[in-house]
Amino acid sequence: MLILGIETSCDETGAALIEATDKNKKVKLISNKLASSLNLHKKTGGIIPEIAAREQVKYIIPVINRAIEQCNNLTIDDVDAIAVTIGPGLIGSLLVGVETARTFSYIWKKPIIPVNHLIGHIYANFISEIHNSEFIIHNSAADVQFPTIALIVSGGHTDLVLINNHGSIKWLGGTRDDAAGEAFDKIGRLLGLPYPGGPSIEKEAAKGDPKKFNFPRPLMYNRDFSAKGGPASGWDFSFSGLKTAVFREISRYKDIKILSEQTIADISASLQEAIVDVLVYKTLKAAQRYKVKSILLGGGVAANSKLREQFELKIENLELKIPFFVPEKRLCTDNAAMIATAAFYNYKPIPWKKITANPELYFY
Repeated sequence: MLILGIETSCDETGAALIEATDKNKKVKLISNKLASSLNLHKKTGGIIPEIAAREQVKYIIPVINRAIEQCNNLTIDDVDAIAVTIGPGLIGSLLVGVETARTFSYIWKKPIIPVNHLIGHIYANFISEIHNSEFIIHNSAADVQFPTIALIVSGGHTDLVLINNHGSIKWLGGTRDDAAGEAFDKIGRLLGLPYPGGPSIEKEAAKGDPKKFNFPRPLMYNRDFSAKGGPASGWDFSFSGLKTAVFREISRYKDIKILSEQTIADISASLQEAIVDVLVYKTLKAAQRYKVKSILLGGGVAANSKLREQFELKIENLELKIPFFVPEKRLCTDNAAMIATAAFYNYKPIPWKKITANPELYFY
């Protein structure tokens, strides 16, 4: 089966082709193209939704064409289905991808599968092989055993979910305010670092002392770890208080410009360690509580090296003997490959007329 994936939930415009068979349940990524308007948003320190959508209108057809043309021996006739992100995300951006997919589904007479963007991030872990690429896949989807705990951590979302099998996902908890990636972006702005804040803070943190500032770990030791999960449970996250604590520390200086490079590095390192500690602790706590057989990490913040390293270190120290899966870094950020892969494992095509964009789409 050959699936064309389309992703336009935020500022990226992605198109990818994956090849998979029911026989071995392995997904081979054969084409993955992406266009981004990030450079335009760097000037304002954040995403401007209208600008993102306008750029995607320009990019969408060329990106899809490039994805197909990369496969010299394939044509659109070889495509078996179209997968598209329907939410959550920016409504203008989502509409670009959804309307394009609907049009192609009608014209090409291809089935269309709607995909939840958050679930897509989870399925970046199920790409087993990448064709003609320098990517290295460290694990295979065949190694993922259910039940599994998945942490989706990005600029807009921080969610912990229990997956009993494909199509059976239970939301345990999520952020009550700022997502982890959002906290990185906002604090990066306070520190005068380039947007996006996550990669900038990670770069600065490498030069800093993570013990220099004792920032809080919000909700880290909340004891209400209900087996049922759900709203206001111990599995929730909160990073707005951490953001405020960093702001207060910075406010001790009358002028941000007098912050030394070392102080910025130390704040970055201390902040990064606080966020990583919370994410790792709660995820592993859930893994133990639900006796899972795998742990999955996904989302843009999953590209953070400190987060990846701490997961592996803590799993080893706790002797959990639970396989840990995380996508190759370039598959952590928004891309169409994960959307096509999610569609394969959750193949539920619906009529193109019924496909709609839902910016508030969630797990429940």
